[in-house]
Amino acid sequence: MPSGSSTESDRWFRQAERDIAAAAASGEAGAYDWACFQAQQAAEKAVKAVLFGRGYRKILTHSVYELVLEAAPHCSPLKSFTREAKDLDSVYITARYPNGISGSLIPADYYTKEDADTCLNSAGSILGAVRHCMKR
Repeated sequence: MPSGSSTESDRWFRQAERDIAAAAASGEAGAYDWACFQAQQAAEKAVKAVLFGRGYRKILTHSVYELVLEAAPHCSPLKSFTREAKDLDSVYITARYPNGISGSLIPADYYTKEDADTCLNSAGSILGAVRHCMKR
């Protein structure tokens, strides 16, 4: 991944790795809502690492899907993960705010171990693709 700021890129990717580890710990503790959100954050920061590595200075979106579309020309393995990116986008609000979910449930009651596992797998795949591109 030539050009851009490798220092800034590395910082964002290191934080993404910490976020995915925190997501796994949250899932193990039964905080499935938080695991989903932390997984989304890990994927978002990992893909932003690609863009910072290409010289981007400001990235305003939190949409993993939009970020993947923007970064895929610079990291072709990301093209395979648009479905995962959309799935992670779907938890960005709902995993944190009760009014993001219809009815009387709160995120802590709504999200399951299966949801957390899906989010962790999606984020892990995206981090793997970014890791592959950053090694070049």
